[in-house]
Amino acid sequence: MFDSLKDKLGSFRKDVEETTEEKAEAEAEAEAEAAAEAEAEPETEANASDAADAEAAESAASDDAADSTASSGGGFAAKAKSFAKGEIVIEEQDLEDPLWELEMALLESDVEMNVAQEILDNIREDLVGATRSFSSETADVVEQALADSLLKVISVGQFDFDQRIAEADKPVTIIFTGVNGVGKTTTIAKLSKYLKDRGYSTVMANGDTYRAGANEQIQEHADNLDTKLISHEQGGDPAAVIYDAVEYADSHDVDVVLGDTAGRLHTNEGLMDQLEKIGRVVGPDMTLFVDEAVAGQDAVQRAKQFNEAAEIDGAVLTKADADSQGGAAISIAHVTGKPILFLGVGQGYDDVEKFEPEELVGRLLGDEE
Repeated sequence: MFDSLKDKLGSFRKDVEETTEEKAEAEAEAEAEAAAEAEAEPETEANASDAADAEAAESAASDDAADSTASSGGGFAAKAKSFAKGEIVIEEQDLEDPLWELEMALLESDVEMNVAQEILDNIREDLVGATRSFSSETADVVEQALADSLLKVISVGQFDFDQRIAEADKPVTIIFTGVNGVGKTTTIAKLSKYLKDRGYSTVMANGDTYRAGANEQIQEHADNLDTKLISHEQGGDPAAVIYDAVEYADSHDVDVVLGDTAGRLHTNEGLMDQLEKIGRVVGPDMTLFVDEAVAGQDAVQRAKQFNEAAEIDGAVLTKADADSQGGAAISIAHVTGKPILFLGVGQGYDDVEKFEPEELVGRLLGDEE
């Protein structure tokens, strides 16, 4: 999962490491040459006088450099001080080429442009002016900057789904929305199994009353999971179906209602009106947007548009196991301000993972397989 993006992030670390290692070697060689020349020069009275004058000039220059550093936040004095301690300062020009390569890699991986720019800005802020000892690995410094930057954009709006379910008044009503064919119904079945495994009872509601075969599809999942399904005849009112499911859950002490809806585009006013009516009639506790991770930028833009048209509380990305790019997983939370809550990672009912930003960053940076 996300192997292509993982490789590209690894290339960025390697590029910065190579750039700063070359810089360290060049500065070390220059220092060694200067030291050798100083040792080779005979110590005479004139030399001593010259040395004293040079020392005074150097002191004055040092003061000037310090003044310059105070106003500019960097410069010769900072580099000289770090070098004397066996350290090297990472400067903006050291990052210019690697950051450009990283930007192209992020965009190629379907990361939304503004999200990519924020990642780069965060990395630049963390790394420019950073020091490291000659004996330490530059990759460690870069990896930490990458981890911090990725977490900052991925974790936007994150909340603990399990905790919210545990603390909410029952029944909890969750509505699933998105375009056709992205796996909403299968996601409902997976989350029914996920919740049952954690001790919660569930009821499914088929609010997709217009698609031929929709009742049969979700009924098969309900039968497989031994879960009650509430449905009406094709063409019925979706809000009425979900309302009946909430009433059933309330009278039978069922913990969670999982409501399917018809696949729609944000531009389809009729279907968006249905969502609005469901909101008025039922007052769902959560509305989750479902899309395919492999849809990349399309999924990101749809999430943004759905959130603007009918506010969502979070997202579920299906087919994440088939996504080598990872752009949707990185971008959706930042673009919508709403978190990714689950990843679908296979066809089985157990093939759903709670989305953990720290775990995703660990995978991308090679800490986890």
